[in-house]
Amino acid sequence: MSSKVITFLKAQLSAFLGGLFDFGVYSACYKLLHISAPFSNAISGSLGAVVNFLINRYWSFGSTQKSVGSQLWKFVIVVCGSIALKSAGIHFLVDIYHLNFLFSKLVVELLVSLGFNYTLQRFWVFKAEEKS
Repeated sequence: MSSKVITFLKAQLSAFLGGLFDFGVYSACYKLLHISAPFSNAISGSLGAVVNFLINRYWSFGSTQKSVGSQLWKFVIVVCGSIALKSAGIHFLVDIYHLNFLFSKLVVELLVSLGFNYTLQRFWVFKAEEKS
């Protein structure tokens, strides 16, 4: 299997683990604390991002040659964009179309994670050093 495929699969596993944590926090905020779906998503997304950053840096992309700070500011930008896209999508599906909050979260997570997060993390945040 090519190294690009392995990297992609590792990143997806990292996203899955971060997503499990995210879903747990999201559900607790929404159902137990009665926080709105978009705000619950912002809270859970922020906490899930910490899990995802650490797994991606050290395992998925093995990108430890650059300083944490040089990757972290880029990662924060990606996470802010991701949370904004996900919160808007969840608001649209839950508050406007009245779809189930978990189904809505799952659909939006998949679309944003594959189309936005992975692309920016792979080619910008954790970009491999060019070999001369």
